[in-house]
Order: sequence, then C-alpha cells, then structure tokens
Amino acid sequence: MDKSTNFSATNPPQSEVSPSLFNLSDVGKKTVDVRFSAQQTSHDGGLLLLREVEQQVGLIGRLAECVNDTRHQGYVQHSIKSMLSQRIFQIAAGYEDANDCDSMKGDGILQICAGGQQALCSQPTMCRFENSPATPELFRMAGAFVDTFIASYPSPPQVIILDCDDTSALTYGQQELTIFNSYYGDHCYMPLHIYEGLSGKLVASILKPGRRSKSIDVFCLLQKIIGYLMTHWPDTVIILRGDAHFCSKEFMDWSETIDTVDFLTGLSANQKLNEFIRHVKESAERRFTEHGRPVKRYHSFLYQAGSWGQPHRVVAKVEVSHMGTNVRFIVSSLRNVRAKELYEKAYCARGAAELRIKDHKTYLDSGRMSCNSFKANQFRLFLHSAAYVLIHTLQQEVLKETAYATATMKTIQLKLIKVAARVKVLKTKVSVELPVEFATRWVFEKCFGIFQALRI
Repeated sequence: MDKSTNFSATNPPQSEVSPSLFNLSDVGKKTVDVRFSAQQTSHDGGLLLLREVEQQVGLIGRLAECVNDTRHQGYVQHSIKSMLSQRIFQIAAGYEDANDCDSMKGDGILQICAGGQQALCSQPTMCRFENSPATPELFRMAGAFVDTFIASYPSPPQVIILDCDDTSALTYGQQELTIFNSYYGDHCYMPLHIYEGLSGKLVASILKPGRRSKSIDVFCLLQKIIGYLMTHWPDTVIILRGDAHFCSKEFMDWSETIDTVDFLTGLSANQKLNEFIRHVKESAERRFTEHGRPVKRYHSFLYQAGSWGQPHRVVAKVEVSHMGTNVRFIVSSLRNVRAKELYEKAYCARGAAELRIKDHKTYLDSGRMSCNSFKANQFRLFLHSAAYVLIHTLQQEVLKETAYATATMKTIQLKLIKVAARVKVLKTKVSVELPVEFATRWVFEKCFGIFQALRI
C-alpha cells in the first residue's frame, strides 16, 4: 500500500478535525451521518487546467520579476511567485477576497498551482503583500501585461483594434483618490480597461480616480501603449475604438502623423453637427409618418471642431421609430468604408468590450477595491486581470470549437474549475485523482491531451 502524506505537516488527526457528527434523514433503513473528515481533497480540480495555461503563457512569472523582494530571506517561507500564484488562482476559482487565504491555505490543488508542497500563506501575509508594491513596480507590471499580449501572437498581426472603456468600482471607506461620481451617485474609482477588439485579449487595466478621463490623459496613456506596440509590430495597423469621451483631439492630431494608427470613436452632438444632418433627420421623420415603420439612415460628411487641427470624417446615424428620433455621431480617420458598414459593423462591435468587462468585473469580482492605498488597489486590479488572462487563454486556445469557447467566465468556473479532486503526495510523485464520472470529463481529457503534446 502506498503511504501518502498531506501537503501540510501540521494537519491535526481526524478526530480533532471533525469532532461533531451531523445526522440527516434516513435512506431506507440506514442512517446518514456527515463529518468534515475528508482530507487531501479539493473542489477546485479544474485549476490544474489554468496551471498548464500559465506554464505556456508565463504571465505570473513576468509579474513576479517586477516585484522587488526586500524581505530578509532567512525568514521567508513564501516566495513572491508563490503568493502571486496563490492569489491569482484563488480569484480564478471564485475566491475574490484575501480573507479566503486562511480557509484555503491547505488546499492541495492550490498548493500544486502555487508550486509548493507546504501550507500557503495566510490572510495577514497576503494583505501585507498587496500593500507592498511601489509605483515603479506597478509600472513594470503594467508593461508585463502588454508583453504577454504581444507574446500571445506567433507573428505580428496585420491589424489590431484597441477597445477602450472605463467602468465604476465602488468604494466604501477612506480609500485614496476615491471621488464622488454624480453619474453613479456614489464614491468610486474608474478603472480603464483596454482589450483587443478582434480576439478579446486583455491589453491593460489601469486604475483611475472616479471621474471620466480627460482627452489629454487618454492621449498620454494610449500614446505610450501604442508606441510600445509599434516598436514590436512596426507594420501592424492599430485602430483605437471607444465611445465619445475617448474622442481626443490630441490623439486625432497625433494619429494623422502615423500611417499605421487610426481611430474610430463616438462624438458628442452639438448644434453645428445637428445642422449638418437636419435634412436627413426631417426626411426620415416624414418617411416614418407616412408609412409608420421604423426608419434608419446614415449620412457621412467632413467636420472640423474649433480645437481640431484638421477636418475628420463624421458619420451620423438617424433612427426614427415609435420611441422617437435617435441621432448618434461617430468620427473616424477611416475614409474608404461605407457609412453604414463603418457604424454597424465596425463601431457597434465595440459592445463586445462591455461583455469582457462584465467577465472581469462581475464574474471575477475585480471591483473589490477595499484597500486604503490606491497603489494596493491597483495591484489588486492586476491580480484580477491576470486571472482573466489565464481563463481567456484557456477558452480561446484550448477550448476552441467547444461550447465553452464563448461561455462566460462564471460558466467556466462552475462547469470546469469546480471539480472534486483528491491529492496525495507520495514518495516519488504527486497523485491527483479526479472523479470517475462527471459531466465535463471529456473536456479535461481533451485539454490534458493538448498540454501533454505541447510539453513533448
């Protein structure tokens, strides 16, 4: 018989683990009792899939290299990479709060994912770690995400679309730089999310105070990111896409000087723009009045605001229905695309970014900004972003051509990550036992086969 030991050498005997016995309703003539006595088990076996993804992507390793370890190494029990892995994999499994570190530090699967065979760090240790990164380290970590995005392409792509949008992250205490936002009616941060519009890959997630970005701030940030991408992909066409508050005159003027940079953003209406499309609007309203059916029309023209360096193409959408008249404007440097296609197929596709933010914010709970320090909350946002990258890579690269390739991250958590597993540490190997029968066994067999082939 194989002799197995638990990951934690300090686990108490079974009699101390489960002193209480719970009696449930009888089954036939047999009594049913329940004990908390199943040792060396985990209900997050699917994290093994994400561990294999990390082995290929290397994001956690890049992030660990960004953090300076100033601790006295003689007293260190948990490495920077181990703590990063522990927290990121916990977030991916749905344990979004650092308080969960105490109850999960003996979980065998998490210990494997963190690269060790000892108990993981506790909540106080994790809290100190979250508050330790300084501004230069956070800056390098932001660069690590961009490097991971670049490395995800085997060759430079012909075109990428940078979908930019910000969202609210409510604050509840004395967090630094929290601001009251009248639109949300509460104090919050406004983290900026940037995704690649064609693939859904995360490019950057930057924490900001709770107000809309100013045009000059948008330009400065995007200029740095795009400039860095251009050093690696000089021939790739990069298109900025966003709603009206990403319409930056500084960015538009800058993009006109670079052949491979374009933009497609919303544009706030004003009296002059409304005058340009007055005849289109009146014609659509007459058509609706005559036939009683919804009318939608597009109109394209050149327009130059007072602060713009030159005229740019503007497309107006005029929609008239029983709900009234709806007029929307977009501005773009793309001149050779028909107005309807530019609006419906190019601009409206940015709605997918809202679904990605939903995965990031709602299903991975990246809105947990409970640290007092602004830097610590930015670090937390990076941890949640790393969990997004791992799950998204699993979906797009390993689960392609399955129903899970387009599933939400909550579905991935419930159907693939939440799988029971038993972990045994033997003398010469670590044995992980999964159930004989469970609904997604075929997915695990497919994924493990792919990972095994990649290691050969």
